Amino acid sequence: MPVTDSISDFLTRIRNAGKAGHRSVDIPRSNTKLAIAKILKEQGFITDYEDRKDDIQGTINVTLRYFNRLPAIREIKRVSKPGRRIYVNTDNIPRVRNGLGIAILSSSKGVITDKEAKKLNVGGEFICTVW
Repeated sequence: MPVTDSISDFLTRIRNAGKAGHRSVDIPRSNTKLAIAKILKEQGFITDYEDRKDDIQGTINVTLRYFNRLPAIREIKRVSKPGRRIYVNTDNIPRVRNGLGIAILSSSKGVITDKEAKKLNVGGEFICTVW
């Protein structure tokens, strides 16, 4: 069955793998998902990711991070959806869990975190929150 929202599928696979205690999860590749995986690694939510290219689409292998047998990602939630896109400007970027989490935005500067967006003074589509 084709997937309507590939980013939601990406986030759901990571969420489910963490709750099931898996070490890693394979996800169909796209440039946006690769950018989100890079941000998750930079922020310390995942251990690593590997871009596996093949003749068709390719996959991203995400290695999850755990602390005391609990996943580092406690909550990962999609905000902007295909049926209802959410856009924010610099002044309306929300703080996630009072600064403990991050918001991921798709802006004219690429896929960036909320802190980078405020620093660059850009807004964009509010993709998801992670904490």
